Amino acid sequence: MTVTVLVVDDSKLARIVAGKAIAALQPDWTRVEAGSAADALGIVETQQIDIAILDFNMPDKDGLELASELRVDYPNMPIAVITANVQDEIIARVRALNATFVAKPVTQEALTGFISGAALRLKKAGT
Repeated sequence: MTVTVLVVDDSKLARIVAGKAIAALQPDWTRVEAGSAADALGIVETQQIDIAILDFNMPDKDGLELASELRVDYPNMPIAVITANVQDEIIARVRALNATFVAKPVTQEALTGFISGAALRLKKAGT
């Protein structure tokens, strides 16, 4: 089964960088991009999304709000929140949502643990 990763960031460059890192780690996975939380919510309503990588700082809604909304309908979806805002409070809020904190800049190395763990969770779930 194909795994689909949703990358949500208001920066096109950040989406490209994250996409390249994902492609290097899991070349068979499909990547879908959204430039805002609203776009992301529209995408998850219309297609199967297995994993979400969310920017924390976006203009319409931050990544924590989006992660919280996704958790309602997708309680087991692997979610990562990426940000340069490395504060204990932010990290704790990300973890409270059962999500993974990834510090910017997003690199292949930074995403390795999250992507490996997500792949394992999906395999165990039979996806």
